[in-house]
Amino acid sequence: MPAKQPSPTERVEQLHRELTAHYGGGDDRELRAATKLLLVALDKIRTHGGRNWPSLLDEYVHIVKHDPERFARMLQSNSSSSSGELEA
Repeated sequence: MPAKQPSPTERVEQLHRELTAHYGGGDDRELRAATKLLLVALDKIRTHGGRNWPSLLDEYVHIVKHDPERFARMLQSNSSSSSGELEA
């Protein structure tokens, strides 16, 4: 039986761990790794999000800031999903 493939969210989390390790014992290494991922994500949202990409970005930022339980559920639901998109 083949091994279960990690979800896209799990793969991003693994990449964050690898980036964090890359920064070694540096200050704020977790934040630096997350910032790199965020920069790439923002570029992809801008590039592929169409005309309304700023609204999409604002929606996710609003959820993170004002509804942390919903945000946690979104992350959890996408950790075992085979979909590449976050559920809103």
